[in-house]
Amino acid sequence: MSKSLAEFMATLDESVVDQLFNDLTPEQRHAAMYDWTIWRRPKQRTPAGDWRVWLILAGRGFGKTRTGAEFVREQVDSGRASRIALVGATAADVRDTMIEGASGLLSVFPPDRRPSYEPSKRRVTFWNGATATAFSADKPDRLRGPNHDLAWADELAAWRYMDAWDQLMLGLRLGDVPRVVVTTTPRPIPIIRRLAKSDDGRVHVTTGSTYENAANLSTDFIDEMRRRYEGTRLGRQELEAQIIDDVDGALWSRENIDDTRVTSHPPLKRIVVAIDPAVTSHEDSDETGIVVAGVDNRGEGFVLDDRTLKASPNEWASAAIAAYHTHKADLIVAEANQGGDLVSTIIKTLDPRVPVRMVRASRGKRTRAEPVAALYEQERVHHVGFFTALEDQLCSWLPDASQSPDRLDALVWALTDLIVDQQRVAPTVAPVSLTQTSPWRL
Repeated sequence: MSKSLAEFMATLDESVVDQLFNDLTPEQRHAAMYDWTIWRRPKQRTPAGDWRVWLILAGRGFGKTRTGAEFVREQVDSGRASRIALVGATAADVRDTMIEGASGLLSVFPPDRRPSYEPSKRRVTFWNGATATAFSADKPDRLRGPNHDLAWADELAAWRYMDAWDQLMLGLRLGDVPRVVVTTTPRPIPIIRRLAKSDDGRVHVTTGSTYENAANLSTDFIDEMRRRYEGTRLGRQELEAQIIDDVDGALWSRENIDDTRVTSHPPLKRIVVAIDPAVTSHEDSDETGIVVAGVDNRGEGFVLDDRTLKASPNEWASAAIAAYHTHKADLIVAEANQGGDLVSTIIKTLDPRVPVRMVRASRGKRTRAEPVAALYEQERVHHVGFFTALEDQLCSWLPDASQSPDRLDALVWALTDLIVDQQRVAPTVAPVSLTQTSPWRL
């Protein structure tokens, strides 16, 4: 494949490049800076053909966001798009990355054609009157009704509700050739697998690694990524953009999680917020696992939320308290082995009304996790939507491994409190199988 002009220029001596630009007029230099045809790499070019979905599966730093924004710009400037949907995992992701980000829509247009952005209306208006509306995949119902001739879907693999994708595609019906560009790091979820394996010509797949954009990334970043992640499963997924399957010997499987996934839940008897606290809060610290789960009258468990984050004790305690109030939980369950009574003290200081139960890990991690994994095998635990980071941990963790996955630990504490411990003190009602006709089933 031929090199782009940018790649060719990268092979030239810096003084030669400087001279080339110095020979241009100020107007030509300004135009060159915003001419994507100069700077894009071959994989970032709009593909030819009669495709409907352009799926860009690429590692972090590949230039996915820039490619998505420039594709929207190209379609707007050519007059082929006038009503556009911008959909990200959350409203903040759409605003901070797709619109206002360093490679977002407001940055890729030249100053004299810079779009206007009205956050209160979730609207971007372009120089020729075309408009783009921001949508959060966390609120798929907002995509019911609106019709579009173009869409940009960012980080599809991280969307919690895949109904958002279905609603987006149902509304993509204006114009002669309505299209969507998907920019995402790959994860082995059903929608990514289905699109990546499509052979009907309607999906064009572009794959790429972080290292393909090394010329535009800091040397320190590349060196750090190689040192920490090269050769690991996480590195293969996040840097080399490979779709990674389950690990042999893992207690959880993606197939089981997918088969029992639901879109909503029945009335719940109890809800808890579980915390697996990090011991430190510096840059290299582990995250603090925060998972919300509930149980219904039949003893079926429902994973409701994952608010895991890397933060100071005050920050993660505040996040757990917010989850407690949002989900109207009964209590917070926290591991006492890491930090002891400090966890309870911090939470009580921030909100004395919140009940806290401290639990201690008297048994090994495998022994604690196996009864919870067995509940999944019995189809008695259901994820309400998608929790990609949590599910990555569940399906890649080996029981005898040395690492201590934070989200998995928090999940185990939650379901142990809700179901496993209750089984030890009283018989449970025989579980009723959820069928496809159930109102909350996917």
